[in-house]
Amino acid sequence: MIQNPILRGFCPDPSIIRVGEDYYIATSTFEWWPGVKLFHSKDLKHWEQIPSPLRRTSQLNLIGDPASGGVWAPCLSHDGKRFYLTYTDVKTKKGRFYNTHNYVVWTEDIYGDWSEPAYFNSIGFDPSLFHDVDGRKYLINMVNGFKGILVQEVAPDSLQLIGERRKVYTGSGIGCTEGPHVYHIGDWYYLLTAEGGTGYDHCVTLARSRSIWGPFETAPSNPILTSDREDPEALQKAGHADLVETQNGEWYLVHLCSRPVSGRKLCTLGRETAIQKMEWDGDGWLRLKGGGNYARMSAEEPEGIPERPLENEEQGFLDEFMTPELSIRYSSPRSPMEAFADLGARKGYIRMTGRESLNSLHNVSLLAVRQQRISCAVETAVEFHPEYPEQVAGITYVYDCMNYYIFGKTVNEKGVPVLILLKSDTGAVSDEMEPVPIPGNGEVRLRILVGDEGLGVTFYYQTEAQDWKQAGGMQTTEILTDEHCRGFTGAHFGLYVHDLTGLSLSADFRYFKLWGTD
Repeated sequence: MIQNPILRGFCPDPSIIRVGEDYYIATSTFEWWPGVKLFHSKDLKHWEQIPSPLRRTSQLNLIGDPASGGVWAPCLSHDGKRFYLTYTDVKTKKGRFYNTHNYVVWTEDIYGDWSEPAYFNSIGFDPSLFHDVDGRKYLINMVNGFKGILVQEVAPDSLQLIGERRKVYTGSGIGCTEGPHVYHIGDWYYLLTAEGGTGYDHCVTLARSRSIWGPFETAPSNPILTSDREDPEALQKAGHADLVETQNGEWYLVHLCSRPVSGRKLCTLGRETAIQKMEWDGDGWLRLKGGGNYARMSAEEPEGIPERPLENEEQGFLDEFMTPELSIRYSSPRSPMEAFADLGARKGYIRMTGRESLNSLHNVSLLAVRQQRISCAVETAVEFHPEYPEQVAGITYVYDCMNYYIFGKTVNEKGVPVLILLKSDTGAVSDEMEPVPIPGNGEVRLRILVGDEGLGVTFYYQTEAQDWKQAGGMQTTEILTDEHCRGFTGAHFGLYVHDLTGLSLSADFRYFKLWGTD
C-alpha cells in the first residue's frame, strides 16, 4: 500500500504528470524561494525532490510579496516534447482586490534550466495549461472573486493568448470554485476543480462536457473527494486535485490534505500531498476505487510497476556543509540564498551575512527546511561575535514574517554576550525568557524540541563548559499553524542571522540537524 501523505510537510496544490515511466509532481511555494517544488517518482510511492524550475529572479521576483502570497497553485504539463509550468505570482491578497499575475515557463529537460516566463493574464489565479489531442493549447483559470472558470486558446508557438475568452463553469454550488484542470478522455472533456475553500470544507468537484467550451455537467455524486470531518484521525482539508493515468491504464488522483495535531484543528505541517486510487463507473464518471468520497490514509499500489525505493527525507536531515552547493531541501523567504549564504568562506561551515529582521518582506537571511513530522528536533552550532543588540544569530522556528520564534545569541546594552528567546505572535514580539549570559568566544549549540504531541516546543542550549540546559519554559506551537496565521505554508526550522545596524555582520554555522522524535 501507499501510505498518505506521500509528500509530507508544506507540499500543497499538487499537479502531477507522467512522461513515459516517470512521474512528476509540482507544488506551491508561496513566498518561499526558490519557486515551486518538484518531485520525481517511478512508482507513485517513493518520491525524491529535484531542482526547482524558478531559480532566477528574472523568472520570479518575490521581494515585497505578502505572507502566503507569491507562487500559488502551479500546473505542470507536457505536450510530448516540452515540459510546461504555469504559475501565479500573488502580489496582494487583502480585502477586495487581489493582484494575481499568471505566467508560463518551459524546458525540454526537467532537471535543467527553464525558460524566461511568458505572461498570460492577471484576471485570476490557479492557471492550468491544457494540451488537447489535436495539438491545440488552452489556458484554464479561475476568476478573482471565485466568479467561475475561464477558457482561452493559447498559440502553440508564441504561447500568446488568442481568440475568445469564455466562462465555461460557475461551480457546483458548493462555492469557492478554483484549481481547474481539464482532461480529454474518450469523447468527454473532464473539468476537475477545488471547491469549499482551502480549509476543513475543502473538496474536489468533477464536471464534463462534449466540448472544451462547455456547457459542463457536474458529477451526480459530487464531490468526488472530501474529508471525514468527524474523524480526528482522518486526513483533513482534502481538495485541490489532479489526475494521472499510469502506463498500465490505472488512474490516480493526487490532492491537498492536512493532518491536524492531536486531533485539534491546528496544522503545523501545513497542507500536504496525498494520493488516491480511482476507477470509472458505468456512466463514465470517475470515483474513488471501492466507492465513497472520504480521503483515505492509504491507496493501492499500481499494478505491474515495481517498487523503486528512494531515500526517505522524512526520516531526518544532517548537513555538515562539506559540499560546494546548498542542499536542495533549503528554502529562504523571497530572495535567493546565494545573496547571504557562503559555503566557501570557511571549510565545514556555512557563513551567513546578517541583513533585515525576520518580519521584513524583503532581504531576510534565513536558511530553512520545512517541518515534516509532528514531533521532531532541530540542532545547530553557531559562532557569532556581535557588538550591538541589533545583531542576532541562531535558530528559528517560523511560520511567516509575523509568526515565529528566534533563539539566538546577541549582546545586551552593556555589550555582554547573551542568549535570547523571542516570540512573534501576529507581529507582536515578546521576550520569552530573561537574557542568559554566555561566554563571548567559541561556539554555542542550540536545539529545538517539538513534543507534547506537537502542541509544545522547548528550547535548549549548550556552551563548551556546560551540559544542555533548557531556555525558558515550554512554548506553544499554535502560533505556527495555518489556522492561527490564516496562511498556507506550514512551519519551518532554520538558521538565521540579522544585523539591523547595516554593518552586515556574519555568523558561522557548523552543522544543521533535523530528526524525528515520534
